[in-house]
Amino acid sequence: MRLKVLLTSSSFIDTPGFHQELLNSKNFDLIKIRGPLKENQLLEVINDVDAIICGDDELTRKVLIAGKKSKLKAISKYGIGLDKIDLLSASEFNIPIANCKGVNHTTVAEHVFALLLTFTKNIIQENEYIRKNHWNRLIGTELLGKKIGIIGTGNVGKEVIKRALVFGMKVFAFDKFPDLDFSKKHNFQYCNDIESILSDCDIISLNIPLNPKESKIITNDILSILKVGVIIVNTARAGLVDQDSIIKGLESNIIGGYLTDVLEEEPMMANHPLIKYKNVIITPHIGSRTYENVVKQGTMAVENLIKLINHE
Repeated sequence: MRLKVLLTSSSFIDTPGFHQELLNSKNFDLIKIRGPLKENQLLEVINDVDAIICGDDELTRKVLIAGKKSKLKAISKYGIGLDKIDLLSASEFNIPIANCKGVNHTTVAEHVFALLLTFTKNIIQENEYIRKNHWNRLIGTELLGKKIGIIGTGNVGKEVIKRALVFGMKVFAFDKFPDLDFSKKHNFQYCNDIESILSDCDIISLNIPLNPKESKIITNDILSILKVGVIIVNTARAGLVDQDSIIKGLESNIIGGYLTDVLEEEPMMANHPLIKYKNVIITPHIGSRTYENVVKQGTMAVENLIKLINHE
């Protein structure tokens, strides 16, 4: 009997390449629904699938219970972050999960600097002026010599550090498990606490996974210690910041810019409260959405699924 596999990743679905060829070669009965799917949407289909290649879908306890009662055998995450999956419930119900470790770091690090350069060089505003036939030349700022604080030095954080050093930036980093060999090799400094970075750096790059057991990085309490005019770049998870605190920081000019690839609600709600701020750039979760990375990540997701099924 052919296994029914639910595929929800729009990046996977939209991008032709070897990953699709590999998935199609496995003779699965594919059900393609563009995600990210909410809990109620998953509950409508979960009873009919043997496995899932998911994106940032709401695989809650309720969904996993329904899947376990039927025939759900495996979950392969297209991507790295597992915060949308109830891992405790998956473990309780013996539903194996795999993710694509180590695939996003290059392209996400590039996106950090795409956001930074777009913002500091006024690219969006200048392009808008030009389209209106206005030759209005704004004054930008350089990255050279700026202090950048990297919070989280996993695969992505390390790639951000490498690029920051090439730009001639002064790099400071925080990680609960600092890689001292890496810091020695690349000649940058680890700080003992996050507060040191937040209070002293011109730019903050958030590059850690979302852990519900830990507090948010940017909150109202933190605003008072931030360096005035700081630029915050978030290509990790929206839950790392308190959105109301970001807005308060923007309103008070403490935060000079908020550049994000992630939002609490995706796709973005109409009239999102951050849209009105000219010193905010929002991209629609595309940090890892390059052709090269989609093929690499998609292939790994399919290979992981096959391994999970074969070891059932």
